[in-house]
Amino acid sequence: MNILSKIAVITGASSGLGAAISKVLIENGATVYGLGRKADKLQNLKKELGTSFIPVPLDISDFQKVKEWVGKAFSITHSPDILINNAGVGSFAPIDEMDQKTWYQMVNVNLNGLYYITSEIVKLMKPKISSTHIINIGSILGSLGRVDGTAYCATKFGVQGFSDALFKELRVFNIKVTCINPGSIDTSFFKSSGIDAHSNMLQAKDLAHTVLHVLQTPDNMLINEMTIRPLNPKQPKN
Repeated sequence: MNILSKIAVITGASSGLGAAISKVLIENGATVYGLGRKADKLQNLKKELGTSFIPVPLDISDFQKVKEWVGKAFSITHSPDILINNAGVGSFAPIDEMDQKTWYQMVNVNLNGLYYITSEIVKLMKPKISSTHIINIGSILGSLGRVDGTAYCATKFGVQGFSDALFKELRVFNIKVTCINPGSIDTSFFKSSGIDAHSNMLQAKDLAHTVLHVLQTPDNMLINEMTIRPLNPKQPKN
């Protein structure tokens, strides 16, 4: 895919990997609709990235709001070529200490939100003649478990299954589906599990360029799954 003049929707765009992907796509000529719950962070990102970044304060776990926004923002003649499902929340605790609210939040964002936005965007992608692409940001914890990670692992295993079934369903419509499974990223994401971010973790800007590479593959080439890890995950010694 040639990214120039393409329309992209990125969830979880206000910071971290989502913001890095937004920057890389805009640098390559795309228009990005950046979705997130924090309007102030989205506005700050718009100041940095310019008019090609369109901030969209939206909670993707609210189906009615997602449906209404997609209906207002897009049409058959103006529709997304790229969907990056990056939004996700994670909290880590023993199963008997995890409250229902935390469990449901992970399920509602990581799985239900994934379904809500994808199901609406796919309706607009199917009529397109040119190739389109959906990238789901999973995790290495979508194929292996970890202590205190029952809820997060359950949702990321779900993203794996969702993505595998979806690529088989949509390939006949010239829609690519890729699941990218990164290891630890240098952000505050795993703070609740007692893991501090450090420079040996994956860097958001490097992952963003990997996403760009996947998007730029030839139209008849599909990378349906990719696992990315830090070469040396140990915290560097001072």
